[in-house]
Amino acid sequence: MMNIVFLDGYTLNPGDLDWQPIRTLGNTTIYDRTAKDEIIERAQHADAILVNKVILSADILAQLPRLKYIGVAATGYNNIDIQAAKQRNIIVTNVKAYGPASVAQHTFALLLALVNRIETHSQSVFNGDWSSSADFAYWKTPLTELAGKTIGLVGLGDIGSQVAAIAQAFGMKVIAYRKNPMLTANTNITMVSLDDLFKHSDVVSLHCPLTEETKGLINTKTLASMKPTALLLNTGRGPLIQEAELAQALAAGTIGGAGLDVLSTEPPAADNPLLSAPNCVITPHVAWATLEARQRLLQMVSEHLKAFQNGTPQSVVSQ
Repeated sequence: MMNIVFLDGYTLNPGDLDWQPIRTLGNTTIYDRTAKDEIIERAQHADAILVNKVILSADILAQLPRLKYIGVAATGYNNIDIQAAKQRNIIVTNVKAYGPASVAQHTFALLLALVNRIETHSQSVFNGDWSSSADFAYWKTPLTELAGKTIGLVGLGDIGSQVAAIAQAFGMKVIAYRKNPMLTANTNITMVSLDDLFKHSDVVSLHCPLTEETKGLINTKTLASMKPTALLLNTGRGPLIQEAELAQALAAGTIGGAGLDVLSTEPPAADNPLLSAPNCVITPHVAWATLEARQRLLQMVSEHLKAFQNGTPQSVVSQ
């Protein structure tokens, strides 16, 4: 039987899912979390390692001679030294498209939090403001209608396409940019240059991968090219944004607000400037974490491991 070790299973399954699809594939040990100095001891007899965010560097892989397979329980795999894995003939797989609907839904949760300020007004009611109001209705902040506004999507893959469909249901105009020059078949989406996207969007939403080219894509220069009322959304990767520069832009009113589900370092340092920035909504990297999306993710992780055992690996990123 294959020895399987999941080094950081808690975020995928804090107790509301069934590990059985993975346990049936071998002698399985699942740890909630694993610190760097615990990896070798816990994984030294593993034939297969499953990870979400644990970093497997070249130095660590060199100390795991039995290892044949790494299954990343996520789409991003920058926590794995892919080159070192190749050199050691270790197959690395990731999981794609397990949660586009959930991430798109959360993208709009962030947007609605900014334009409707539900939390602000709900808290005001519970604080007694409505009970003591002289009027039947009041609002603590300006409220904005999405219909007729333009949303600019940086990236138009599975998630970006779902966001586009929701935006159209709200009556928004959708423009998009992606590196791949192939046009979309959706005639309701207008493909534009990146410069035009920043210039014309009322909402900019990031759905592109993190690469050397996109790292720091949102910075002082690009923020200055946006409308002063524009809103920025990021459910992609934290390092797409230069965080100090975004915080400065929010403080200066360069843009109207930001809704973020990811930060460059997670968990963030207590002095991250965005934690005290005005007009900024932040959630703790939960866009992917609906029960349904995590169920799909766990099932796909097990299916990829089973495919590897059968000699037909799927979603390989180490070739």
